[in-house]
Amino acid sequence: MTQTLVLYDILSNLPGNNWSPNPAKSRFILSYKGLPFVTVWVEYSDISIAMKAIGAKPNKRSDGTDVYPVPVLSDPNTGALITDSLEIASYLEKTYPEKAIFPNNSESSIREFDSAHSRLIIPTIKSIFARSTEILSPASAKFFIGVRSIDVPLPWDATYDEDWASLEKGYNTAYEWYQKTDGKWFMGDTFSYADIIVACRLLWFKRVLKENEWVRISSWNGGKWAQLLTDVEKECKLA
Repeated sequence: MTQTLVLYDILSNLPGNNWSPNPAKSRFILSYKGLPFVTVWVEYSDISIAMKAIGAKPNKRSDGTDVYPVPVLSDPNTGALITDSLEIASYLEKTYPEKAIFPNNSESSIREFDSAHSRLIIPTIKSIFARSTEILSPASAKFFIGVRSIDVPLPWDATYDEDWASLEKGYNTAYEWYQKTDGKWFMGDTFSYADIIVACRLLWFKRVLKENEWVRISSWNGGKWAQLLTDVEKECKLA
């Protein structure tokens, strides 16, 4: 019998806590593959302390300093402790291959997709970061601003209208990617980690934005993105 895996995620003031897109990717995979897991919720301001305590490895910031990211996955079945959502996805696929998320040897191409999708979103991230601080505790919001502003300089809401125009443009491009195949998924009729990547960013937006702002995104491309999020949640048994 498979022992229960442990996923480290970021605490919030929202019902159910979840909001951060990268831990969400791991949660969606675990649920999709039917693996037993529990979530340990960590205050954003306490991530470094908590991750050091369990022996997780840091990443490097652009300025060369260490940063301890979340998600981290602990697997008592193998003793593995994995950092970074993409590396967690790769590990889970290799260790628990049932219900593939990289079908037809697609891991390399989906890694490229992940980078390309990020490039669509990053130019508009200031407005999303501003909303994200509103769902954190005061201490975590302050820490979030301090950490994230190293790579994404303040102010975060000065070009809000411009951010929205850029975000819609980015999703228009993503829509063109999806239109290249028949079927509702990025790979046509085949579900993959690419769809989880897109859905978890949408989940982030839905969780932190104001209701009218999410309605705005939901209207783009004939309702494609709200429907995709719903479809992925159902596919991963999280609806």
